[in-house]
Amino acid sequence: MGIITLTTDMGLSDYYVASLKGKLLSLLPTVQIIDISHFVSPFKITQAAHLLKNCINDFPENTVHIIGVDAEPLINFNQPEESIYPTIIKFKGQYFLGADNGFFSLLLGSKKPEGMWRLEDVLSRPELMNFPTKNILVPAACKIIDGTPFENFCSPVESIRKAIPLSPVIDGHTLKGAVSYIDHYGNIITNISKQDFQRVGKNIPFVIYFRQKEYYIDVISLGYNEVPAGEKIAIFNDSGYLEIAINKGTPENGGGANSLFGLRVGDIIRIEFTPRGSRTTIDSLF
Repeated sequence: MGIITLTTDMGLSDYYVASLKGKLLSLLPTVQIIDISHFVSPFKITQAAHLLKNCINDFPENTVHIIGVDAEPLINFNQPEESIYPTIIKFKGQYFLGADNGFFSLLLGSKKPEGMWRLEDVLSRPELMNFPTKNILVPAACKIIDGTPFENFCSPVESIRKAIPLSPVIDGHTLKGAVSYIDHYGNIITNISKQDFQRVGKNIPFVIYFRQKEYYIDVISLGYNEVPAGEKIAIFNDSGYLEIAINKGTPENGGGANSLFGLRVGDIIRIEFTPRGSRTTIDSLF
């Protein structure tokens, strides 16, 4: 019995996810299907990559992940380098299937995959293109679980399409990052890692500024309950990224951090560090 996960932008109000699972069970009746999310914003591969990156370490080797986000192939005979093929990569002992639309480079970051393959036979049956996640990716995932040799259904490749993610920037005593994801609770997850933070200002006073300058945080907490319900807080989450939240944020106490601070994905988060002697007056701290 193998494990196949699903990450899509299909939602749950239509039949699409049910069709994916029905097809999987028809091909592999004993497969274990795990939903990572079906609420990725339509075509947002950055969001899909964020979700997978933050949970794959908890899956066993040989898990197969299907990414049904912007999954339609694009074959350009005039400019082959612009073509987008269904692709498989092996990373951390697991397999990831999706369109080579930049997702894989976002998932890998600076790391190298253990293998890359392309499903090139996508034009011989054009009727498969109207639901590529079900008609192309699902059968390929089942072949991996079944142990079908890769050379029987795909070809090795040497490179994947690149997507350039937003990265934190260090400018003197300032670290600038961005909102990379907003979760179900309205918590703001940034692209600033604990390593980024400590590289700039370990054991140095700091202030975290948001979109509105009147909101700021000058301490990193270990858990949400270190502040009263309804109060703002900053932590490094389980994945090691800076998260800004409202403890037990509900509509009654102003909502989550995203609604209270008016933040959206892509908005800038600024951290200003204050080494000894770098400020001359109290006012200059703010």
